[in-house]
Amino acid sequence: MTILVVGGSGFLGTELVCQAAAAGHRVAATFATRPCEGPEATWHEVDLRDGGRVEEVVASLAPCVVINASSGSANWVVTAEGSVRLAMTAAKYGCRLVHVSSDAVFSGRRVQYDESCLPDPVTPYGAAKAAAETGIGLLTPDAVIARTSLIIGGIQSEHVRLVHELATGSRTGALFTDDVRCPVHVGDLAAALLELAFTDARGVHHLAGADAVSRHGLGVLIAQRDGLDASRLPQGRRADTSLCGALDVRLDSRATQAKLRTRVRGVHEFL
Repeated sequence: MTILVVGGSGFLGTELVCQAAAAGHRVAATFATRPCEGPEATWHEVDLRDGGRVEEVVASLAPCVVINASSGSANWVVTAEGSVRLAMTAAKYGCRLVHVSSDAVFSGRRVQYDESCLPDPVTPYGAAKAAAETGIGLLTPDAVIARTSLIIGGIQSEHVRLVHELATGSRTGALFTDDVRCPVHVGDLAAALLELAFTDARGVHHLAGADAVSRHGLGVLIAQRDGLDASRLPQGRRADTSLCGALDVRLDSRATQAKLRTRVRGVHEFL
């Protein structure tokens, strides 16, 4: 069986490619700028804004599963329209779809969010992700929409890289003490996504760690793991800035976790 990982050259995508190949699947992956090195996958250049190219790749590969791990940031045409375009193509060719979404679809007004909670985004990125969820849910009701949080691993993780740069003084900025999320390890997330892909799961699922920590608290844990001086990490409060975005968003993943063999660890366990 062939698995197509869209966004395979990204942080999560790379882990998905490695795990899927290790499990014995034939793996194909897409990239926007350059493919990863290694024999784990066949690589295809795909821009989600190009519907013809999306269909060409899916039709030629005939994958049993398509996992959309792409990240178009706040680019509406990529993150919202591109994801819906991919879902339409997956439906046309009878492919199982797993779409990776984000806790950015929530405003933080209620803090705790389970799978039944409807999106109420407050940022352009969150709005694009919420639009993608809505379109995918209507077009492909059998698809899995997996919301996750801050994805942590090695230095390839943007959150880990930020901590290293702040701790060594190569970057300015601050880690907020009032900005709270439920980080997840990239290995756990990839394993859970692949498990969901081969079940009869459908609809919205939450895949985040059980531990809620602030951005600064997360930074301290990363610094301690990596032998950095945590006292050098600058801190601040998002509420004291003009930056938009939710403050406290905690994904409740217990319902999804109860269905899985894969255990999604909390940050205090994997850091």
